[in-house]
Amino acid sequence: MSIRSFLRDDDLTPAEQAEVLDLAARLKAEPYDHQPLAGPRTVAMIFDKPTLRTQASFAAGIAELGGHPMLVDGTLAGIGKRESVADVARVLGRQAAQIVWRTYAQTDLDEMASYAGVPVVNALTDEFHPCQLLADLLTIREHKAPEGKSLAGLTAAFLGDGACNMGNSWLLAGATAGMHVRISGPEGYVPDTAMFARANEIGAATGGSGSAVADPVAAVTGADVVITDTWVSMGKEDEAAERRAVFGPWSVTSDLVAAAEDDAIVLHCLPAYRGMEIAAEVLDGPRSVVWDEAENRRHAQKAVMTWLESKRT
Repeated sequence: MSIRSFLRDDDLTPAEQAEVLDLAARLKAEPYDHQPLAGPRTVAMIFDKPTLRTQASFAAGIAELGGHPMLVDGTLAGIGKRESVADVARVLGRQAAQIVWRTYAQTDLDEMASYAGVPVVNALTDEFHPCQLLADLLTIREHKAPEGKSLAGLTAAFLGDGACNMGNSWLLAGATAGMHVRISGPEGYVPDTAMFARANEIGAATGGSGSAVADPVAAVTGADVVITDTWVSMGKEDEAAERRAVFGPWSVTSDLVAAAEDDAIVLHCLPAYRGMEIAAEVLDGPRSVVWDEAENRRHAQKAVMTWLESKRT
């Protein structure tokens, strides 16, 4: 049997990404008309990192698809400690139709997919956050490219700590969509060169691109979408003081957003810290679409799970 998983953003070709986004829009409009998990079939959800939107959106989405969300406590399971990743994968693959895992190491997720025998979905690792990006792209389509129009040619500026899973995923998913992605952060806080190279390899076929822009004002100038994330990602709490000292110019304030296009929208994957990476008047203001973005996690993830089911052969 052939099984597809969704482990990183470039697991989807440009055509496949567009197909999944089209499906997400249909599932949002018709939330109960598609039941690929009817039975109900079980989807195992494992959370090794703190979660709100991921757990809520997957649990709600699985139920809407006719399935049963089975919460597996990653701490109790002791994956990789009490039992190997491979052994856990073999067990869960016989209990669940799909496995959703929010964890630390991308290599562990890859190993889970190698042994599970069912589709595995990346609900966040230290390297990538691909479900968030599908939600972001769906949100951008709704506000900047309605009626299913292409995202190609739009410019997105990611500000702050670009050396994180969101920076990597924005490069790959944005280039796959044909967008121009600018990453701007202090020295040492941008993705590595291999990630830019991969984005531009993809962009050679889609018309998209990925670049590092040191000056935050230059990065935002003319942008259609402005994105930020917390400066202190999970696991980096001991660096909080150091990060706050250097990230100030990359805070998404009203003055900074003024350099973007007049109809630019602002994204933040949340949780947000008002007055730090983003000003309260921006997060809660008319340019912000973060609540649409948070809701769209459910619709995008439903589309991914539905699409993966359709690829079983």
